[in-house]
Amino acid sequence: MSAEDESQAVAKSAEDRKAASALASLDADESAGSHNVDHDAVSKAMKALGKGSATKSAAASTKNVKVDPADVALVVDELELPKAKATELLKSHEGDAVKAMRAYISA
Repeated sequence: MSAEDESQAVAKSAEDRKAASALASLDADESAGSHNVDHDAVSKAMKALGKGSATKSAAASTKNVKVDPADVALVVDELELPKAKATELLKSHEGDAVKAMRAYISA
């Protein structure tokens, strides 16, 4: 399977496909001996690829996490966050209140 086939198999959204296409064209130019690279296009493509996959994986990981109401209350009290934000923070850290608070404080 070529690199282009792999990128098309992985790319799901239109934005991902555009970024993958831009990267594939850069690879084709490089193999032809051309070293004129549009750095802005490369950085846009890389950001688009990174943003799309990170968002999808974060959304997928928070769907099935159950959080303890006591942990939500603890995070709300200690970090002075709204309940919805505290729940989201806990879900993104697998329901672990200590990990969630450490991540929030260090960010």
